[in-house]
Amino acid sequence: MKEFYINDDGIRLHAKLDMPAEVDENHPGTHTIPLCIVIHGFTGHMEERHIIAAAEAIRETGCATLRVEMYGHGKSDGEFRNHTLYKWVGNALTVVKYAKSLDFVTDLYLCGHSQGGLLVMLIAGMCRDDIKAAIPMSPAWMIPDLAREGTILGLTYDPEHIPDELHQGDLVLDGNYARVAQTIHVEDEIARYTGNVLIVQGDEDEAVPYEYAVKAQKLYAHCRLVTIPGDDHCYDRHLDQVTKAIREFMTEEMVR
Repeated sequence: MKEFYINDDGIRLHAKLDMPAEVDENHPGTHTIPLCIVIHGFTGHMEERHIIAAAEAIRETGCATLRVEMYGHGKSDGEFRNHTLYKWVGNALTVVKYAKSLDFVTDLYLCGHSQGGLLVMLIAGMCRDDIKAAIPMSPAWMIPDLAREGTILGLTYDPEHIPDELHQGDLVLDGNYARVAQTIHVEDEIARYTGNVLIVQGDEDEAVPYEYAVKAQKLYAHCRLVTIPGDDHCYDRHLDQVTKAIREFMTEEMVR
């Protein structure tokens, strides 16, 4: 495992690069293998149980993983309260550019959970020539819709007059989070991406309405939806079914 920072215009993004078992981590340049960028969700980080499990499942198929923490999360620069989807998009575009510069990388994949899943949907469309396949896990792509309605994190506000701060318990966000989210239309990037997509989501997800997974599956050109019966947002009950779905999908992708 190699731990380091990726510089995004002065913002340091904490990253960990892990090779599959058969590759010498000290000399990755002697192999040519695919790489999957793995991104956490809102308030999350790269060491969460489901993020580690997803990355491990991907590496079991012979693909390297690059886990990265976005602005204001984990050990990356920036304050959580000041993060926005625009900042995350900028971060992710920088990470894709970095991954493309690695001499051992053949194909590039994306995997992300919750808000990271939303980010995967956006970046796959923006970088459709670079991303072979995408894995949005419980993607929170309802965020822009809710922001336009005036609801985020369970709190309500006037969407025409967004306050300077958004509060939900101890959680505080700058109002710019909502202002930015209102401008994003995920359907546009879904339409642009024609590669293969795997969506994995529990049908008892308490954070992201399951119907958004069903809707995304119908909108994508080539999408498989794996429903995890009785599971929640972070797969606390059936994580093994999630990793099985990811492993099977990536195994198929590696031979295409």
